[in-house]
Amino acid sequence: MVIWYHVVMPKQSAGILLYKIENDSLKVLLVHPGGPFWAKKDNGVWSIPKGEYEPKDNALKAAKREFEEEIGSQSPESHYEEIGEVHMKSGKAVRAWAVEGDLDVNKIKSNTFEMQWPPRSGQIQTFSEVDKAEWFESPVAKVKINMAQIPFVERLEKLLKIKQTTDDLNSKSNMQRSLFEN
Repeated sequence: MVIWYHVVMPKQSAGILLYKIENDSLKVLLVHPGGPFWAKKDNGVWSIPKGEYEPKDNALKAAKREFEEEIGSQSPESHYEEIGEVHMKSGKAVRAWAVEGDLDVNKIKSNTFEMQWPPRSGQIQTFSEVDKAEWFESPVAKVKINMAQIPFVERLEKLLKIKQTTDDLNSKSNMQRSLFEN
């Protein structure tokens, strides 16, 4: 007797956590999913701009592509720092990269999808994948973002804190060097 197992690989997504420092405060860009199911939901449903990719695809390139599809503009030409992977409740693995940049959230233009709405009506309607984007200070972002993605914000905070500490140390070292040179 032969038993066949069909192994289903969990879906993979890649995304970008865009951030900026404004008035000494870390702000991150999150997107709200479009469509009628999400229309009246807020806390815990926002996300980083992300989308699925095939295992053979380059994940960072996929993240940049998905950013452009969901936001309507290219992601920044800058240094991307990988901030790891999380697993959504559905089992989907999401890899993310952080990059510093800025954009006007009032100018986003997301791609669309079609679905039957209202249910069993036979009517097909078109909805934006993302209905809005907003900049949130990191403590607020951790309330708004899908719970599984909170580690992305925390990892970015840690990364920037380490970077700030390193920059401070380099600055002090340079100051001490210049004091000894004079």
